[in-house]
Amino acid sequence: MDFIAQERDRLLRSTTRVVGVTCALVSVVGIISSASVPIMPLLGALACIAVLIAAFLAFGANGSPWWSALASVSGLGALALLLLGTTPDQRPVVAAAVVPLAAGSLSAPLMAQRGSRPGLALTIGSGAVALAAVVWASGSVLSAAAVGTALGWILIAVITVWIARSIPRVARRIQSIGTAHRAERQASETEAQRRQGARLLHDTVLATLTLLAHSGRGVSEQAMREQAAEDARLLRHLRLGATPQPQQSGDYSLTRQEESPLGQTLESVKQRFGRMGLEVSWHGTGQVLLPSHVLDAFLLALGECLENVRRHAGVGEAHVTIVHDQETVRAMVTDSGVGFDLDAVGAERLGFKESVVNRLREVGGDAKLFSAPGSGTTVVLEAPR
Repeated sequence: MDFIAQERDRLLRSTTRVVGVTCALVSVVGIISSASVPIMPLLGALACIAVLIAAFLAFGANGSPWWSALASVSGLGALALLLLGTTPDQRPVVAAAVVPLAAGSLSAPLMAQRGSRPGLALTIGSGAVALAAVVWASGSVLSAAAVGTALGWILIAVITVWIARSIPRVARRIQSIGTAHRAERQASETEAQRRQGARLLHDTVLATLTLLAHSGRGVSEQAMREQAAEDARLLRHLRLGATPQPQQSGDYSLTRQEESPLGQTLESVKQRFGRMGLEVSWHGTGQVLLPSHVLDAFLLALGECLENVRRHAGVGEAHVTIVHDQETVRAMVTDSGVGFDLDAVGAERLGFKESVVNRLREVGGDAKLFSAPGSGTTVVLEAPR
């Protein structure tokens, strides 16, 4: 919306500049062609018109209201010199020649005075003075010069109102189209992920379960064990955020986690939870290499902590801070959610104890939990290097 507003203002300034300069040049041609203005008032008026043109050019570049004010003042000065510097017989001819100046150049700033009451008042005031001067010079309210000046102002006012009402509608329409496009793209991505997951299960786990359901008919026991182990490895890596790449039916390649620095695997965990609606902010360093079994336990424990935040904290963001020394890698998972009373957790609740604490202790690490109702939760994970 801000970009649309900026483009709208730029377009209005550019239109103001084009209308103002064009009408001023047309008036110059008409004034010189009439040959009805003495040389001194003519030179002074041309100087004022030159200042008006310069002011419009500057206003189109930066939009400062001072430039539009200078354009209005210099335009009124040119009208005063042209109409007051001529005789009563010459004024109707001069009044007809200055209609583009009075009706176009002086009304052009009206299009770009959005939200500026002083600028709007000055523009309307200069228009009233210009119309009165043309009526006085032509000698009649119904003269061609007076009617032309009034119609010019009415036309610019109508264009201004039309632009002011049309652009917000267009902006809302563009925003609604963008929202619909994002929703459609997200639905397409979700469907693609669902189809990929269905193909993955069909090619691997379901195929193995089908063999087991038929008692492994036609397949040796060793082959069954290897196939089940391969499926288990695939599922473990998927939980860690790896992306399977199909090579052939039932065969998927995955990045070897023992060759991946911690930072890369943490990023995959972040992306996985981001797809589920939890924004994870990382702090500290991820440039640490861990043994394969330690890395798996560390990331699975971290994933369980983030899953608890997603399910129970009632917030959409978690912070993970990674620090390390020569012997230990630590991750501190914090959220500002609802929290809970640690003493109120029953002994039968084994999820955190088994999935986080005992998993890390099996590889020589540990985990500590800190929480209080209404104060969020912090979990400190430790793993040996």
